[in-house]
Amino acid sequence: MQYKALDMIHDEHRALAAMLNGMRTIATGIRDGRMKVDFALYAAMIRYMEEVPEKLHHPKENEYLFALLRLRTDAANPILARLEAEHQAGGKRIHALRTALESYQTAGEAGFAAFFAALNDYVADEWQHMNTEEHEIFPLARQHLLPEDWAAIEAAFLANDNPWQGKRGEYEALFSQIVNTAPAPVGLGGSV
Repeated sequence: MQYKALDMIHDEHRALAAMLNGMRTIATGIRDGRMKVDFALYAAMIRYMEEVPEKLHHPKENEYLFALLRLRTDAANPILARLEAEHQAGGKRIHALRTALESYQTAGEAGFAAFFAALNDYVADEWQHMNTEEHEIFPLARQHLLPEDWAAIEAAFLANDNPWQGKRGEYEALFSQIVNTAPAPVGLGGSV
């Protein structure tokens, strides 16, 4: 059986991973003296992570993939509980990252180390979260979900449309701003 719904979730994970890698690449460039900080760019990247995974992607996972899997098997319950708790804590984690960025902006160079640590923690948590979903939840879903479950999940994630732009293009301007401002190799902006 083909699992188009899981392919769509994986594609959204890839889009989010690209943003996370971009955030980390720029921060590493700043740390190594190859790049200068662009606070507006980081604020836009953080806003994207707040809008897309926190308000669009995670709620659909909870409402469809996780809820339907919970109906079909108890085997996933401990993992699902942990992932749902991570989804619930997402807003606080984004707030902590935004606060670290604002502190960095206020303190100048002296605030970079705390921002870099907060960013690395956030990125590591997101990677672990996506890996848990793909390596633990996806196999259980393939094993236990029924064709009608897959149809419901697919319909929900199809409504997300392009994970970079959002449904009806609501994130297109934000994504374009990020791509056009971020320096290579992350985006199309000039070197900083």
